[in-house]
Amino acid sequence: MATKHDLILAHIEGLPVGERISVRGIAKDLEVSEGTAYRAIKDAENIGLVSTIQRVGTIRIERKLKKHIEKLTFGEVVQIIEGDVLGGESGLEKDLNRFVIGAMKENAMERYITPGSLMIVGNRENVQKLALQQGAAVLITGGFETTPEIQQLADETALPILRTTYDTFTVATMINRALSDQLIKKEILLVGDIYMPLEKTKYLSIYDTVKDYKRLSEETQHSRYPVVNRNMRVVGIVTAKDILEKSSSQLIERVMTKDPRMVKKEMSVASVSHQMIWDGLEVMPVVADDLSLLGIVTRQDVMKAMQLVQRQPQVSDTISDQITGQVQLIEQDFDGSKLEQPHFRFTVSPQMVDELGTISFGVLNEVIANATKRTMIANQRRNTWIEQVNLHYFRLIQLESEIVLQPKILELGRRSAKLDIEIFIENSLVGKAIVVCQVMERP
Repeated sequence: MATKHDLILAHIEGLPVGERISVRGIAKDLEVSEGTAYRAIKDAENIGLVSTIQRVGTIRIERKLKKHIEKLTFGEVVQIIEGDVLGGESGLEKDLNRFVIGAMKENAMERYITPGSLMIVGNRENVQKLALQQGAAVLITGGFETTPEIQQLADETALPILRTTYDTFTVATMINRALSDQLIKKEILLVGDIYMPLEKTKYLSIYDTVKDYKRLSEETQHSRYPVVNRNMRVVGIVTAKDILEKSSSQLIERVMTKDPRMVKKEMSVASVSHQMIWDGLEVMPVVADDLSLLGIVTRQDVMKAMQLVQRQPQVSDTISDQITGQVQLIEQDFDGSKLEQPHFRFTVSPQMVDELGTISFGVLNEVIANATKRTMIANQRRNTWIEQVNLHYFRLIQLESEIVLQPKILELGRRSAKLDIEIFIENSLVGKAIVVCQVMERP
């Protein structure tokens, strides 16, 4: 049964972003003491559900995304392997650069041990000592102990000596996967990587006038500006359409669009692009938790960033990459003539099936999405995001089946597209999908 504390946290999490929260209000609504409400609100602030803003109060905010780390520390390795620390605790914050498996003779492994590496070994004490002397941390597999001498050396060199009950192969796999995950996270582009900071951002105050807007517009040749109050919090956005036929002395506060869509630095560029397409936005203010202006991000910034990501080689493969890497392009028909629209071939491998031995629903959706994006690129639409897929099976697609996807464009506009994708096995129709896409092109 959930405690009062848990119920309050669940209540707070269910509130809309921007909702004001008070100890007295929570206590009254949920029939708890003000002390219980206060402690729960403080806990909610610690986990990023709410933020206390000076002269405004406590408000519900979007949960902050965890900061991406570029490397693993030895302390994080302890968490991954579910291990414990036998010595050298002062070095847990050091970064892990690589790991080495101690499965060779000492004279052969010396050249592989580098400072910052992690030697994975069993109960071979001579190898443990060699690693520490060469500047590497030690991970003992199989749950074995080490000697007081080795523990003392680890403390003196500030190099952790860790222990886990897992075997060497399992541990190496776990660490390798964690390192791969960090590389993938580094590839995810965030608003904080591309936005225009405040010192380069032009904005207006609620006390400015339409005349000030026209002057700024002539100076910068731009037509959209965030509007802030005296505390630099974003309260609106003003565009050329807002000031049409308005008196030059009219205050910006009276003509601006209130409650504009705003973004945080921690949001991904892909999610922001989705919002811009959906709402037809050219500029979005970038704000802090207290809604103070940090800068702006423009449609052009987002497009350039997405195009740059598409051109860059990926450092590490995701599951999506592993699936789409097996999708083959077919440009010619059986008689050698060029196809009007490219077709795609995919063979169902053992890793791609469900418990019944048929292609996984998620895998087939990923293949369809890949075929859609490549078809759109062939039609000069590079920046495409899948919005909806309606998939219908006519026959189950078995293991080792070779399927051919034949896309047909039903609608192709500047902002959206609709495709009909038919799925064949040996010229027999086995499935069909209607895919709706959003397209972001230069205005």
